[in-house]
Amino acid sequence: MDQIVKYFDIIHLEARPYLDTISRLIDNRRRAFNENSKDFDNFSICVSTVIISVLTVFIYQKIIRWFEPDLNETLWYCLKRRFTKIVLNTPILKNFANREISKFMNIIDESLMSVYKNESFQVTLPSEGKTPQQVMREVERYLSIGTVEWEKGRVSGAIYCDLGNGEFIDLMTSVYGKTAYTNPLHADVYPGIRKMEAEVVRMTCSLFKGGPESCGCISTGGTESLILVVKAYRDYARNVKGIKNPEIIAPVSAHPAFDKAASLLRVQLHKIKLDPHTKKVDTRAMRQAINGNTCLLIGSAPCYPYGTYDPIEEIAALGLKRGIPVHVDACLGGFLNPFVEEAGYKLHHRCDFSVPGVTSITADTHKYGCAPKGTSVVVYAEQKYRHQQYFITTDWPGGLYACATIPGSRPGGLIADCWASLMYHGRKRFVENTRKILQVSQKFVREINSIEGIQICGSPELSVVAVASDEINIYMLSDGLTSRGWNVNALQFPSAFHICFTLMHTREGVLAQLVDDIRDITKELMRDRTKSKKLEGQSALYGVSQTIPDRSLVSTFALQYLDSYYNTRYDGNTNGTSH
Repeated sequence: MDQIVKYFDIIHLEARPYLDTISRLIDNRRRAFNENSKDFDNFSICVSTVIISVLTVFIYQKIIRWFEPDLNETLWYCLKRRFTKIVLNTPILKNFANREISKFMNIIDESLMSVYKNESFQVTLPSEGKTPQQVMREVERYLSIGTVEWEKGRVSGAIYCDLGNGEFIDLMTSVYGKTAYTNPLHADVYPGIRKMEAEVVRMTCSLFKGGPESCGCISTGGTESLILVVKAYRDYARNVKGIKNPEIIAPVSAHPAFDKAASLLRVQLHKIKLDPHTKKVDTRAMRQAINGNTCLLIGSAPCYPYGTYDPIEEIAALGLKRGIPVHVDACLGGFLNPFVEEAGYKLHHRCDFSVPGVTSITADTHKYGCAPKGTSVVVYAEQKYRHQQYFITTDWPGGLYACATIPGSRPGGLIADCWASLMYHGRKRFVENTRKILQVSQKFVREINSIEGIQICGSPELSVVAVASDEINIYMLSDGLTSRGWNVNALQFPSAFHICFTLMHTREGVLAQLVDDIRDITKELMRDRTKSKKLEGQSALYGVSQTIPDRSLVSTFALQYLDSYYNTRYDGNTNGTSH
């Protein structure tokens, strides 16, 4: 005790000169304040203090905080959004801007709703139930609406299995028919469904060279898988590593499901630029973005826009060095990647658990796994990460509640179909599917490189190929393909479109017709480069939106698109009515 007292005496002696200096400064300020305020009474001083305090708070709330960006928003984006709001509310421009915005909104609504020009909508329950035959006739009629011939392989992505394989389609229909009303939430009631899910997860772990500790679950799709991944690593950072405000780092080309996850889970998301030529993430910039709060590094294998692979091995090495988990988003290519080399092609990137530092992978079974829409698999290298994905509550009067995914009840029929698809195809069929798809996509790359005026974006290696141009408006080419019955996906920053090749494109004559149409339209556009043509539909939206600096205004157009999706009344000059 005496030593402690002596220690504090020493500290006091050492600090005494500094304390005396601070005391003199305070005393001087007190005397100066009293001297300057001697002509004011106490009431005036109190009122002035209150007024100044209120004004300070007001200025902070209304002016300084006005410049504070929202979560995952840059200061520059915030300033553009605020400035646009001021401009659009000025008396001179407000009416003009509203008219132009309304005009564009109508174009969006028309592009979605015009397909229903001869249709009416059922907006109330029928007074009497219909017979199964009547319902099926209506289903057939509904499915006949539209002009895109997806059954002929004219759609980018969307349909990943071969719809011409009647044996497989009949199998999917039969399995779902027997399992449609099962629910894995009640594991004791449906142990067979639970077994199927566990087997799908284990088969997927094996495909990605996971060890005995690897594990995972089935989700309802890639978006849920990625949300679960962010939730797992956010909670791992908080509960295990003691990071109060976890942050994640991803390429700008990473799927927007990561943005959705960051928004829902209140996690800071840092987006890293791409190499302008390869369209792969800049790992040097990723390294510079890492800080003490970083809880996850992300790479795509491949990315959705360009079909390019981020340098997974470099990202994993970076994560291993800094003690940060690394996730590989293989939602798109997950059920192609493991079979590429057996199919006779070279994959220049390792993107599985054989890469030291990779801690999780997502792969959509409802894409190249050929299962019906509604399943994806997320797998982890170790149990400790999956444990943080779980949601458990122990105090609910309804009992102990434990859930691995976002939904509680899940469609057991989709899990059964997922299992059945993997069992039906086996490794041999998946290898053959991969060979067919790569054959088509690589031939497409060679053909596009031979067409003057357009070029391939980046360095695609799998099934997605993006096309851009420095000489023509690429959206006009996209529009031209649409007018010829093709469905492609528009990209932005830079302007481009891509095609996601599936088994539907491996049918006889599909690729040859696509390339011929692209060549013909491009030649026409090259001849008429000086002529301006009106963009339509999706191309118009992307063409206009890229010229608008305030992206929140572009969000308004997206809101209209979503509202139109749920619209049950068409007001065009048609016979359509609502009843």
